[in-house]
Amino acid sequence: MPEATTLKVNGVRHTVCAEPDTPLLYILRNDLKLKGAKFGCGVGLCGSCMVLIDGHNVMSCDTPLWAAAGKSITTIEGLGSLAAPHALQRAFITEQAAQCGYCLSGVIMSAAALLERNPDPSESDIKQALARNLCRCGTHTRIIKAVQRAAGELRK
Repeated sequence: MPEATTLKVNGVRHTVCAEPDTPLLYILRNDLKLKGAKFGCGVGLCGSCMVLIDGHNVMSCDTPLWAAAGKSITTIEGLGSLAAPHALQRAFITEQAAQCGYCLSGVIMSAAALLERNPDPSESDIKQALARNLCRCGTHTRIIKAVQRAAGELRK
């Protein structure tokens, strides 16, 4: 039976009516019209659906709605804007760290979680933090450079 659930997404409170086990990704994309998190594998293995919940990167495709209720959710749309992009978004553009872009929001959200807990990550730290994000485009070197660039900018 659908239930009313309150979510705080990108700083805004929303009440949605859905089954408690509905994947958070479906609520974000279908109900809230936030299209940054992508449906990739649907089983929490590729990272294209990554969002932050209370500052931790999680796969929204296998996170049930009930597990996100009352928590602070940040999507790529809430990280920055066209007028004021986040340091990671600027760095990914500068380093040309994307090709198809399908995985990009998930990669950036994982990097954001990393930089929140470790403002000066090593290359190994970055690789480990992004290990759950699959990218087939071959821009891994540029992705690492973009995260390093953003880390440097955020430390200033």
